[in-house]
This record gives sequence, structure tokens and C-alpha cells, in this order.
Amino acid sequence: MPFPIKTCVICHEEFELRPDKPGFANRCPSCSEPEQAAEPEPRRSTDYAERRAEFEVNAARRRAMRDLLYRKDS
Repeated sequence: MPFPIKTCVICHEEFELRPDKPGFANRCPSCSEPEQAAEPEPRRSTDYAERRAEFEVNAARRRAMRDLLYRKDS
């Protein structure tokens, strides 16, 4: 079964769209390479104090939202 022939939107070159082709379906393999080369940003490690502070800020935010949403207007 032949693969469909597509035209690259960047370089306007025709290529076969294969199931294992990396990148976008409307770009040829050579134009899709720069996206594959980009490495994800490494996560920075957090120590206990930073995690605890973030937890407390989030808890205060949740409490404030809860109070605003469910307070009784008398």
C-alpha cells in the first residue's frame, strides 16, 4: 500500500507521509528536524522550605476562593 504524497508547507518539496515520520504531518523530515533537536527545559529542584512556602500560599489561595464562593450574605 503506497503512502500518501504530501507537500511541505515550508520548502514546498514533496514527501511520503509515513506512520513513523517524526514531526508535523505537513512538513518534510528535513524541515521537522529543528523541533526534534530542542531539548525540554530541566526541572529545577526545590528544597523543603520552597515546597512548604508554595504549599502554604496555595492553601491560603484555596481558602480565600472557598470563602468568596460559599460565604453567606446576611
